[in-house]
Amino acid sequence: MGLFFKNIDKKIASYQNELIKTHYKEVDNMYQQISGWRHDYRNHIQTMKAYVASKDWDRLKQYLDLLDNDLTSIDTDIKTGNHMTDAILNSKISLAKSKNIKVVADAYIPIKLKLSEIDLCCIIGNLFDNAIDASMKLSEEQRIIRVYMDMKNTQLYISFTNFTADKKMKKIGKLFPSTKGKGHGFGLSRIVSIVKRMEGYISCNSEDGAFSVEILLPQT
Repeated sequence: MGLFFKNIDKKIASYQNELIKTHYKEVDNMYQQISGWRHDYRNHIQTMKAYVASKDWDRLKQYLDLLDNDLTSIDTDIKTGNHMTDAILNSKISLAKSKNIKVVADAYIPIKLKLSEIDLCCIIGNLFDNAIDASMKLSEEQRIIRVYMDMKNTQLYISFTNFTADKKMKKIGKLFPSTKGKGHGFGLSRIVSIVKRMEGYISCNSEDGAFSVEILLPQT
């Protein structure tokens, strides 16, 4: 029995490490794009000055339109007040958009979180990945993820909701089973373990084709 739990712990640890690497890679890629755009800023200015000098207004307008589209593709959608939360949320929103998934997000965090960056990455990353996976089983017009984060007194409140192909999923114990097959399903378990360690609260519900997760984490 002890060997069984040791193997489970190893699988969970391995899964968490790979998850963290993936999330940080996504964040790094997004900010590399932003850094690259800033690096090219002087060149863009010089090009536009050349169009102005030659009074080539049509090409100037075309160039401005191209820059506008390029900047829009890497602009950050969410500014919560917490840099790491911004990085994780925006990288996942960018990933969701690339898969034609609409994200409606409202997040505001006015304080320095007690939650570690690794735990924060694990919670938000897993919730987003699960929502994206579920959304990909639906038609594009049904793909919507709703995210809400804010402080409720001294607790951080996190809420994720997405539509699912199943009208009502069945729980096994306190959790819902993974639909990804063997070797998956550690994500929600990891979130639960973090919430439990922080003496917080988590609720998972599946009703009318929608899956929602609500979390409260003490920050004092």
